Amino acid sequence: MSIGEHDVLLFDLDGVVYIGPDVVPGALEAIASAIDQGARCVYVTNNASRTASQVARHLRELGFAADDQDVVTSSMAAASMIATLVPSGDVLAIGGEGVRAALVERGFNPVAVYTDSVVAVMQGFGENVSWADLAEATFAVRAGLPWIATNLDSTFPSARGIAPGNGAMVEVVAQSAGRKPSGVAGKPQPALLLEAIRRTGAKRPLMIGDRLDTDIAAGSRLGIPTLLVGTGVSTLGLGHDAMGEERPTYISADLTCLLPDKSWVALA
Repeated sequence: MSIGEHDVLLFDLDGVVYIGPDVVPGALEAIASAIDQGARCVYVTNNASRTASQVARHLRELGFAADDQDVVTSSMAAASMIATLVPSGDVLAIGGEGVRAALVERGFNPVAVYTDSVVAVMQGFGENVSWADLAEATFAVRAGLPWIATNLDSTFPSARGIAPGNGAMVEVVAQSAGRKPSGVAGKPQPALLLEAIRRTGAKRPLMIGDRLDTDIAAGSRLGIPTLLVGTGVSTLGLGHDAMGEERPTYISADLTCLLPDKSWVALA
């Protein structure tokens, strides 16, 4: 198989493109080569706290050629999900700047307090999310409003170690309100990849990730080919042994398989 068979490459970020503050070895060269070979490179992330512009700027600082339009976040996918449920209005925005920016892009008015004017709830990660924010979400969710979670990642990597992720905070609201979210945007649910495909017009996308349970499963649920790289969470051995929706189409030690003189391994 070759890059030429895919018009858009969908990259997970952490563990694939970078790890913490450091670029994954070979990633810069490989992605530059993929662009030279005619593929569009798009970055899809479950992290809802940052805007697409902030993520793209970070990628450029690391040396990648990335425009704002090359980044799709779970907040953007979640806002699109809300747009299918309610046409407009105030949306209770729980999370970071990325949550609010995505709602504004879709024509909603993000608010921080639940009132009778609120038509839906969107909950994503934010480092400053407080008990008061979770209480406001609980009030709105208990009132029966549509409730979209950007993702259900239970943990979040920080400079000091593993910290609670959005999934942990969504569970607080779920336990308090007695119901689950109306929908989830982030991987392994397909909404994030669908948003990226819609925005790019991809006809032959390839999902590239380091986690079987999120990146690979999300691609499988949409029926698109997937590539597991062994630079992050899931080892190539786990990829070889994976079954069902977690079984990748291809595996490679790293992104250098995208270079013209390299290849990736297809699993039967």
